[in-house]
Amino acid sequence: MDIVGNVLPQVLKDEATEDKGEMARLQSFVGAIAVADLVKTTLGPKGMDKILKPTGPGQEMTHITVTNDGATILKSMYVENPAAKILIEISKTQDEEVGDGTTTVAVLAGELLREGEKLIQKRIHPQHVIAGWRIARDVALKRLRDISTENDINSQEFHDDLVKIARTTLSSKLITSDRDYFADLCVKAVLRLKGSSNLDYIQIIKLPGGTIRDSYLDDGFILKKQITIGCKRRIENAKILVANTAMDYDKIKIYGTKVKVNSMDKVAEIEAAEKEKMKHKVDKILKYQPTVFVNRQLIYNYPEQLLADSGITVIEHADFEGMERVAAATGAEILSTFDAPERSQQVLGHCDLIEEIMIGEEKMIKFTGCKKNEACTIVLRGASTHILDEVDRSIHDALCVLITTVKNKRVVWGGGNSEMQMAAACEEEAKKVQGKQAFAIEAFGRALRQIPTIICDNGGYDSAELIQNFKVELQKGNYTCGLNMTDGTIGNMSELGVKECLRVKEQALMAASEAAELIMRVDDIVKCAPRKRERA
Repeated sequence: MDIVGNVLPQVLKDEATEDKGEMARLQSFVGAIAVADLVKTTLGPKGMDKILKPTGPGQEMTHITVTNDGATILKSMYVENPAAKILIEISKTQDEEVGDGTTTVAVLAGELLREGEKLIQKRIHPQHVIAGWRIARDVALKRLRDISTENDINSQEFHDDLVKIARTTLSSKLITSDRDYFADLCVKAVLRLKGSSNLDYIQIIKLPGGTIRDSYLDDGFILKKQITIGCKRRIENAKILVANTAMDYDKIKIYGTKVKVNSMDKVAEIEAAEKEKMKHKVDKILKYQPTVFVNRQLIYNYPEQLLADSGITVIEHADFEGMERVAAATGAEILSTFDAPERSQQVLGHCDLIEEIMIGEEKMIKFTGCKKNEACTIVLRGASTHILDEVDRSIHDALCVLITTVKNKRVVWGGGNSEMQMAAACEEEAKKVQGKQAFAIEAFGRALRQIPTIICDNGGYDSAELIQNFKVELQKGNYTCGLNMTDGTIGNMSELGVKECLRVKEQALMAASEAAELIMRVDDIVKCAPRKRERA
């Protein structure tokens, strides 16, 4: 490299910045640990809530979110720090993969980096730390799988496990006081799916009014629409045609259209041609011989009248998500053209009964006895939209965890039991490993032990005493012990019925360790210069 005087040549553009070595690593650690500390207080059954308040004009009161769901909090944050963004991404992935453990994965990654920072300060190279963490992760994963149990999917024990897992998931949510009621409701909804993982069959409707306890599970599918005037309000053995087609041009649209005519008779002829075109389309629909016609788009008066006169019940302007669910639940195909009436058996959906019902003060359409009988609807009631949104998030998390459990079938004891056992396995392994990697394995165990420690702190209990008692119980061979957060003691998880899904724990452990590894490797942060707008 040529050096001019004592000045190195400039490589980066003006206004671009570069942080190297310790400074880059410190920035990464600080950002990631700050994100973990932000959501740390929401962990566990005694976790606190956060208020998320937007700053846009006119949004100050309308879009406030009150939640303790880690994924929701982190998704709402806009951060500059690249390491903080990595933690937010793994939390999103955890939410998409298994639905729960979003706070755990961010906190565990943050605690690993906190321990990693201490090792770096002791002059242990990051590569030695990473190598030790990989050994510790494999050991922890093996112990986690060894302590998990499995029951036959058709047994009463598996059903009991599902209820316990739902109760454990909901115990850290807003509806913890009614968790038994909602756990039973969620389990019934998931068992209706008969092993399917398609959450589209479980619809959640939020209606302000009443109390949370007024929520219920309804057998069948409910569409938030009304049946068109002049049509039957109750249809048995319905054949349903679901369409996404334009039914709104039975008269000339003036805007954007230029028509030059010599007389009003010509205008009438054009309108008649438009009507004839629409009648032709309706005739095509009638060849399919449906008894109910559901359309995504508007239906104007003329085609609506033609369909009603033919004895067809019309539902117009169904929202796209609702229409997709109607199609999935009734076994229908969504059509946009009607040129193959011979396929009517394949494209029409079937349902035992369609009727208009009242929930609260709103009219809705209920589909009972759908062709694919897995469909059901959870109707949520509550005092305000903020409460309903949080209940919706809680129910969604429970449903996702239950579906994951039905697929995976393996469960572990909750109450911090799995983390403490994994930490103990790491400490045992550290005694067998030579060199600096042993320090990293011990650090991994300490990070895992921080999860039950934080849960204790969030409940206002003495974490140092409880964690020490916990270690003693495990040493005695009491492998079903765990934190009883109601009394602030070490309890028997088997008696308390606290269970968690193995897949959630596995995913959190793998994602947190991989994210911590990724951030630990960083030794250079380059920030590009901002693009300048060219002046015309």
